Amino acid sequence: MTQLLAVVGGGEFSTQAVLALEALRKAAGRRNQPIALELRGPAGSNPLPDEAVRDAGAVLLVGSGDLGEGRFGALAKARAAIDEVLADANAVLDRALSHTAPAPDVTAQAASGTRRIVAITSCPTGIAHTFMAAEGLQAAAEALGHAIRVETQGSVGARDTLTAAEIASADIVLIAADTGVDRVRFGGKRVYATTTKAAIRDGRGLIATALAEATVQAADAGAASEGAARPEAAERKAGAYKHLMTGVSFMLPFVVAGGLLIALAFAVGGIDAMAPGHEGTLGYALGQIGAKGAFALIVPALAGYIAYSIADRPGIAPGMVGGMLAANLQAGFLGGIAAGFIAGYTASFLNRHIRLHRNLEGLKPVLILPLLATTITGLLMIYVVGVPVAAVLAALTGWLKGMQGASALVLGLVLGGMMAIDMGGPINKAAYASAAALLSSGVDAPMAAVMLGGMTPPLGLALATRLFPAKFSAPEREAGGAAAVLGAAFITEGAIPFAAADPLRIIPALVAGSATAGALALTLGVTLKVPHGGLFVLPIPNAVGNPLGAVLALVAGTAVTALVAGFLKRRAA
Repeated sequence: MTQLLAVVGGGEFSTQAVLALEALRKAAGRRNQPIALELRGPAGSNPLPDEAVRDAGAVLLVGSGDLGEGRFGALAKARAAIDEVLADANAVLDRALSHTAPAPDVTAQAASGTRRIVAITSCPTGIAHTFMAAEGLQAAAEALGHAIRVETQGSVGARDTLTAAEIASADIVLIAADTGVDRVRFGGKRVYATTTKAAIRDGRGLIATALAEATVQAADAGAASEGAARPEAAERKAGAYKHLMTGVSFMLPFVVAGGLLIALAFAVGGIDAMAPGHEGTLGYALGQIGAKGAFALIVPALAGYIAYSIADRPGIAPGMVGGMLAANLQAGFLGGIAAGFIAGYTASFLNRHIRLHRNLEGLKPVLILPLLATTITGLLMIYVVGVPVAAVLAALTGWLKGMQGASALVLGLVLGGMMAIDMGGPINKAAYASAAALLSSGVDAPMAAVMLGGMTPPLGLALATRLFPAKFSAPEREAGGAAAVLGAAFITEGAIPFAAADPLRIIPALVAGSATAGALALTLGVTLKVPHGGLFVLPIPNAVGNPLGAVLALVAGTAVTALVAGFLKRRAA
């Protein structure tokens, strides 16, 4: 009978690793399956003898971190989590023994120049940049002769999820993301992390850089069993912006669901559908779900996932508790942002500096970190942060709700213009995140300026290709139809190909049109209760305040973009 190897790694969380190792030993003994076991940890490790590795037919890699898989060459490899082994060791053994196909010959791949790459792409809203980055990487890998598999982490979850076998056989893991990505699967692999923008702009250059500079992701004691591995230096470059965008990406579904449910409540039961006298009606029920359910979770979700981006899973509980306190203290989204950063950095600091005996280390993620980080975050929110931030938010909310005339015009110009400057980049996302967060405080005018300003660039360019066909190449004219669809769906990135081809002329035209749309929207009193959807939210009752004004602003902005682009662009060669 073929001998099986099993390597179990649990970092300093060795209690679970020891239990998993013993479960495998007993399960193999019951079926008379020869097995050689190795426990990887800071103490008590028992390396596999060379003769066991030489005579084995397969290896089972359990847990995360550096499992020393380079020793096993072309041996068939299977992977499992420690929890899987503890739940059903027999099933894990069956899976390991079924892996009879030899592992890829990495040496042959290196000689031929071909590399196996697995990648993850993700952006805060999980729509355009996520998939544009994936397409950029796939096209670049194909041109360079490399094999690639890309997992997209979009607004509806992960698609084309990477399998354990694909990760195990990959030469590098390439992460192109503007949000935090759970990297616990990649322990022991060479990882390179960057932004979606890098993948969209220069996929070939990015892959070359990643192959040269990727570093092995080591197991982190605090994260090995309880969350994602620590971010690499390339990820940390984005700093606070990336943490904020991670929080925003998890917050958006609550904003969308809550806003639409409140709009539907008004549509079904009238403008006073949520008044106490209407209890028991469908309109009242929908309003409760939207306002008391989804909207009540906006700030906790924002704070919790900012903290998660900083400290991984140990940050979620203190972050969400801090966010709930911010909501209760009337500190709103500003308080939630503060709570998220306080909780994240507190949990991260405690995780790095609290050291326990390895037999007690399992208490840290379930007892010590949640208790201490939540206590510190809560006390700071109550006694230090909450009251002044609430005062600032109240002043900001009052000013925004009282906007009219020149102030509304200027704010609309700024927000609309920001949406077109980098079309999905940091400036665009800063305007979008601010407007989306304001919805939780009942301020829904900025969101109208942002959405209309974001729809204008692709719509304006689509119109320009029809009005001035001689100034656009044949591929650009063909792309005009797709840009119109993207613009209607509020996907500003539809304008990127045009801007990339002629940035000095196209970007000013985009900014002019978007600023016009945003200024008109706020001047005409347009409001928007949901943070996405484009034209498709117009038919929803009460989702858009003053829909006629919204259409006028969009038409005006689109026309300005088209006319300015037609005036500035030279005749196509």
